[in-house]
Amino acid sequence: MQIPSILTTISKKLQTTNAKAIIVGGWVRDHFLNLESKDYDVEVYGLKSLDELVEILQEYGSVNLVGKSFGVLKFNYDGDEYDFSFPRLESKVGLGHRGFDVSIDGNLDFKTASKRRDFTMNAMGYDIVKKEFLDPFNGLIDIKKKQLKHVDSNSFTEDPLRVYRAVQFSARFNYELADETFTLCKQMVSSGMLDELAKERVYEEFKKLLLKSSKPSIGFELMRKLGIVKKYFPELEAIVGVKQSTKWHPEGDVWTHTMLAVDMMSKELRSIELKSEKFSLKMLFATLCHDLGKATHTTVEEDGRIRSIGHESAGLEPTRSFMSKISNEDSFISSILPLVEQHMMPSQFYYGKSKSSAIRRLATKVNIEELVIVARADFLGRTTKESLSGVYEAGDWLLNKSKALNVSKKPLIPMLQGRDLIELGLKPSSKFKEILEYIYLKQLDGTVTNKRDAINLVNKFYI
Repeated sequence: MQIPSILTTISKKLQTTNAKAIIVGGWVRDHFLNLESKDYDVEVYGLKSLDELVEILQEYGSVNLVGKSFGVLKFNYDGDEYDFSFPRLESKVGLGHRGFDVSIDGNLDFKTASKRRDFTMNAMGYDIVKKEFLDPFNGLIDIKKKQLKHVDSNSFTEDPLRVYRAVQFSARFNYELADETFTLCKQMVSSGMLDELAKERVYEEFKKLLLKSSKPSIGFELMRKLGIVKKYFPELEAIVGVKQSTKWHPEGDVWTHTMLAVDMMSKELRSIELKSEKFSLKMLFATLCHDLGKATHTTVEEDGRIRSIGHESAGLEPTRSFMSKISNEDSFISSILPLVEQHMMPSQFYYGKSKSSAIRRLATKVNIEELVIVARADFLGRTTKESLSGVYEAGDWLLNKSKALNVSKKPLIPMLQGRDLIELGLKPSSKFKEILEYIYLKQLDGTVTNKRDAINLVNKFYI
């Protein structure tokens, strides 16, 4: 068991005052899951006041008192930060995550303090001095069963966010909810207890589900079974059961395909280096939403053919509606929409043998490199022979073409600006916009390839 030496030093110091330090929460859980973790949360038992703890910690490093009213101290040592806290009791006194009355008590026993935790696997501890694990609610047994089980029904229901935590933990660790936990979560959903949750808190759980799970579909399937999708995200519920052509989608309905595509995107992102969290989320949300338009634009013809003409554009409104339920970041939501609207273009351009001019125009609407990533997940998230091969020829073709045209990441830069027109002797007017747009269209067409060509056109038609 490797823990930072500073924690052992502090623990021994606490022992001289008849107090003890216990590592709690995620670090202990991750130890048994063979996952690396540097998030050390330490509960201190046996002291009378936080001031005593502050005094001890200040002997070894700096202490941030910002969370003192909640019994939490941020301890900084050698560039690393550790959370030290007193055991506490919490009681619900109002709505939201701030609606709790927190009572800290250094004399609580570990089992009583751990009873407020969400799941048994998060309610374990490690006594630093004795070098022994504490497991009052049999969390290790549940880990071995690959089961997520709540600690206490009363404390669990006091914070409805724990339903979403159940979802993302199940997906991250591929755990099944214990029957009693599943039943409790479903009751919380149906009774509307999740209504009080702020979208910012829900979004954080979505982020963990999407970014920390290799198969986010496990979490979304659980949300569907618990009734979360139907009650809170009708845009997603609408694609459940929507039929698709078995020629292109032998895997099943739109929901099934979307789940496969999201898992495929998660896999694709693991192979992309130097990606940001925001980029990964954009790719994952775009994939989740790419076929939402099929809910309203899928038809079954008389001959039995299933078609979804126009579903790309039809997906814009449900995408915006869904994303607005979990995020207030308009610019981020807007960045997802072009990927949804254009997600069919790589395949259509490839089979239609589109010309360079069309590719240049596409680059003015969407980042082609990002588009190909989404379209690849869409294509590979199926069970056709071609998709199972793991090769997306259309995407590779478009990406190579766009790179050759220097438009894979951004559109062509206009060769002429307003100042160029002024240098040609034209006076600023509303006509400038018309002239510049005309020249830029010629640039996209490939008719204008250099600035001299652009100036000649202006001289020919406008001077």
